[in-house]
Amino acid sequence: MAGRGCGGGCGPGRANEDNARFLLLGALLALYLLGGAAVFSALERPHERQARQRWEERLAGFGRRHNLSRDALRGFLRHFEEAAAAGVRVDGARPRWDFPGAFYFVGTVVSTIGFGMATPATVGGKVFLIVYGLLGCSSSLLFFNLFLERLIAAIARVSRRRGARSPGRAAPGRPPARVLLLALGAASLALCCGAAALYAAAEGWGYLDALYFCFVAFSTIGFGDLVSGQRARYDGQGLYRVANFVLLLSGVCCLYSLFSVASVLVRQAVTWALGRAAGAGCGRGRGRGRVRGGARGAAEAGGGSGEPVSTKGALAAGQASPAVPQEQLPGAAGGRARRASAPPADDEFSGGVGAFAVLNGRLAETSARR
Repeated sequence: MAGRGCGGGCGPGRANEDNARFLLLGALLALYLLGGAAVFSALERPHERQARQRWEERLAGFGRRHNLSRDALRGFLRHFEEAAAAGVRVDGARPRWDFPGAFYFVGTVVSTIGFGMATPATVGGKVFLIVYGLLGCSSSLLFFNLFLERLIAAIARVSRRRGARSPGRAAPGRPPARVLLLALGAASLALCCGAAALYAAAEGWGYLDALYFCFVAFSTIGFGDLVSGQRARYDGQGLYRVANFVLLLSGVCCLYSLFSVASVLVRQAVTWALGRAAGAGCGRGRGRGRVRGGARGAAEAGGGSGEPVSTKGALAAGQASPAVPQEQLPGAAGGRARRASAPPADDEFSGGVGAFAVLNGRLAETSARR
């Protein structure tokens, strides 16, 4: 790593490097949150003040017209809020706890969308939700990871077939992270745009609102300000509810996979920044020698066969390859490029991807130390 090329006293150890990466990413996230808060506050705060002012004027005018005190009005509105939380609507929305409504609810639970339009009100329902959600969310996380692995396997098969058809061209074992990111980004964009057109027509939303709902739902943010399938009647109601379920499931799978692959590239960028910082701290001359030595070691590890440089070699040189082979994605996400334990290129990526690769890698390292 960057610290090793400086000779013992200059760079941190492996644990210190992981801690530095963690702290740098935490600091960047804090800055990202502060910037986002500033933007949203500037955009939404004036609208909130105007809405509050209009509400106070309407409330006062309604009280004067009907000779009602403010306290009486507020008490009545509290009762209305309680009824709304239980699923009662003025416009006659569908029941929330019949079987279709309950099925929609458990789907938002296990997918971690959590719209919040329906919540358990009984003690038994709340206790059951804790147990049910623990198993359901864990199973869904596994399902999303397996979906990503199947996608990687499919792209790898296509890449190998193209390589086999091109004489003199080595067939890649696994697709680069950038290829996965582009494929998942295109699929997610197409799915969101198509689903938004359906929701805009079925729910009566504007297209931009429908597109906003798709991202909020598919990314499992789940604000609950817009929720599909809540009207009492739809044209082709049965077909629409099935399509709604399939779209939500497909969208969550696609965006979860997109975020997982993007997180690998974010980690590479953080590692590259740390490598540059460590190289600057160790001096230009030693930094150049370390980069040259790391590049030579990476090329020698590849055997001069023309294969892409491994993540381990790139990180040893204090760099982050923009096109890391997918066989290194589990190791890159978990903080190690484990060449010895990496699965062969034709094992359909049994090593795991994303969060499970991180956990499996750490558990394997812990077991190896014992």
